[in-house]
Order: sequence, then structure tokens, then C-alpha cells
Amino acid sequence: MTDKVLIYSRFPKTMMARFAERFELLDTGGKPAREVFSADELGGIRAVLTAGGTPLGAEAMNLFPKLGAIVCYGTGYDGVDLKAAAARNIAVGHSPGANAASVADIAMTLMLAATRRLLVADQYVRSGDWAASKPSPMMRPQAGMPGRRIGVYGMGEIGRKIAARCASFESEVGYFSRSRYDLPYQYFPTLEALADWCSVLMIAVRAGAETQHAVSADILKRLGTDGYVVNISRGSVIDEKALVAALTEKTIAGAGLDVYDKEPHAPDALTALPNVVFAPHLGGHTLESHVAMQNCVLANLTAFFEGKPLPYGVKGA
Repeated sequence: MTDKVLIYSRFPKTMMARFAERFELLDTGGKPAREVFSADELGGIRAVLTAGGTPLGAEAMNLFPKLGAIVCYGTGYDGVDLKAAAARNIAVGHSPGANAASVADIAMTLMLAATRRLLVADQYVRSGDWAASKPSPMMRPQAGMPGRRIGVYGMGEIGRKIAARCASFESEVGYFSRSRYDLPYQYFPTLEALADWCSVLMIAVRAGAETQHAVSADILKRLGTDGYVVNISRGSVIDEKALVAALTEKTIAGAGLDVYDKEPHAPDALTALPNVVFAPHLGGHTLESHVAMQNCVLANLTAFFEGKPLPYGVKGA
């Protein structure tokens, strides 16, 4: 008998193809599970596959009385109520580090595009203004990477890869994290101290209650008028209203964003600004990353159905 897995979030079918070869998939298409499947069908579900940011709390878990594993596609698991899962003896798994290199790459792309005003430069050429020698204040020289101070908020797998990439650009690197590590970068005891020091703040911390709106109006002000913020973590880490105000009032110089508070909707107040570079949460969206994340999912689901501990379980879950 084929093991059944409920697909709780909305995923492209191509991303589920490898799982369908091994398991019987019950796909909700991102709709509420009880709207798609009967109570009898849900009652037999033992494993759920979800996107880490999709809310999955105690009430949802109660729909699956036999649920034993929640496996997140990707490194994030902030949408899962870990306390509720633990209370029900439900194992939670994810794909730690599987997309770290790809996310670090997009962080660098956003930083370079924002600090060197690449989108403005692109339009300067496309519009014919460059050919016409039309002056543009937005095209004045900008600071380069050598000697630039880059602050990394969060020094996990992604943060470390960002730091290494920045160092190769001859930039100074500092970081703030819950723990201090034996790394060749300057450590700061608080986020405030890091923001005071750096001119680019890279957000690479996990989302959660302790990081909700951690990048506040005060932190943005500390970056200064030549400062930039780049977020490849979760939209909840930045106070989005404060960010709009800081960009509009030129409290900071610009931003590069791959994540937003309420995806897939970036607020109009942000998208109207010329000093922001946007991406549609595609940090980990590379062929290599998807293969690596799928490998972790397959390993977690296979181990669960064989009665073994998840090889990529969430620590503390």
C-alpha cells in the first residue's frame, strides 16, 4: 500500500513530481483541506508537506488525528506552530541549508542592483537619455564595494555564505546573531550596534516572534542617509510601514527586497519608489536548490514512514 502525503500548500505540480513517484499525493492546491477532501480521507493522513511560511496551527493539525509528521519544503518553518506539534508528538522537518547558496546569491544581486542603481541605469539606456547625453542626478557616482561596511543580521547557513561573498568583494563584514561564532568577522552585541556601524544591512535571520519587526524605524534611522537594507529572510522581520517612511523621507538611501509582509502583495507605497529593487521571493528558486530541497523532503518522508527519526528535523520541535 502506497503511503499517503497531503500537500497542504500550493506548489507547482512539476515540483511535486519526484514525490509522486514514491508517495500517493493528496493535493489541496492551496485550498483549505476540508474543502477538498472528506473527513474520512483526512482522518487517515499521517504526513503533511507544506511551505514553511504557510500558517499551520493547532486547529489545522486537529483535522488530521493520525498526523505524525509535518515536512516543510525549504529551510523555513515559521508558519508551523511548533508547540502545538510537540504537544501532539508530531515531528517537524525541513531542508536546512539546501538553498543557502542560491539565497546568498540573490542577496548579493539585490545589494549590487540597489547600491549601484542598476534599474535606474537600465532605464537610462533604454530611454535614450544616455545616447542623448541627458544629465541625470540618479546617475552620479556611487560608493563601490571595497571598504563598504556590510552588516549581516543572522549568521546561519545563509548568513555565512552572504558574509563570505561580501568579503570576496573586499568589503568589511560585521554581524549580529543570537550566538557568537569563531568567524573572521566583527561581532556586534546588538542589532542597534550593528546598524550604527554598517552602511548595508543584510537580513538573514529566521522569522519568529523574537524577530517580528526587529528592523524598526530606529534601526533604519541608525543606518543613515547612505544606508541600504536587503531582506531575503521573511517580510515580517522589517516594519514595512517604517521602511516605506524611511525610503520616502530619504532616511535611508535604498533597499533590495525578495520578501514582503503579505505575499504575494508588495504594497504600492513601496513599488512606486525608484530606490527599491524587487524580486518575487525567488532567492531559493534555482534548479540546484530545488533538487537539494526535494532530497531533504524525500529523506524526511521516507524515514517517517519507516518509523525512523527525521534526518532533517527542526531542532527543538
